[in-house]
Amino acid sequence: MKTRKVTLMAMTVAVAMILSFVESQIPAFVAIPGVKMGLANIAVVFALYKMGWKEAVGISLIRVFLVSLLFGSGASFFYSMAGAALSLVGMIALKATGRFSTVAVSVTGGVLHNVGQIGMACLLLGTNAILYYLPFLFLSGILAGIVIGVVAAILVKRIEIKE
Repeated sequence: MKTRKVTLMAMTVAVAMILSFVESQIPAFVAIPGVKMGLANIAVVFALYKMGWKEAVGISLIRVFLVSLLFGSGASFFYSMAGAALSLVGMIALKATGRFSTVAVSVTGGVLHNVGQIGMACLLLGTNAILYYLPFLFLSGILAGIVIGVVAAILVKRIEIKE
């Protein structure tokens, strides 16, 4: 891997971590656990479009690991990893078709991230009782995905990456 690419990926991980930290400092605006904007996904969607799917996967997984290590817990690592993995699979698949906008790809990622986290919660907690959160999390994933997708689309359009 070229030094330029490694440096760009490291800077993107750093931006994602900063966005995660900033978001953790913002008080919850709804009383539903797990609802947040997912600001770090701006960096992941940007990477997916400007660097490629392998780099986006690397950036996302490194960010999840480091943020969980620095600001989270063991449980938060598993929830975040499940959400990130499912989100990445969906976003990569949609982008690969070439038929969907950055916003649609981001919305898919937001919704699937929530599905992955709820799935992991059901597994870890041994109950399906938390599935009633899904409609609220679908809505929050759609709204956050729109915002993240719009911001990422602007960045993709305006930031040029030289190889």
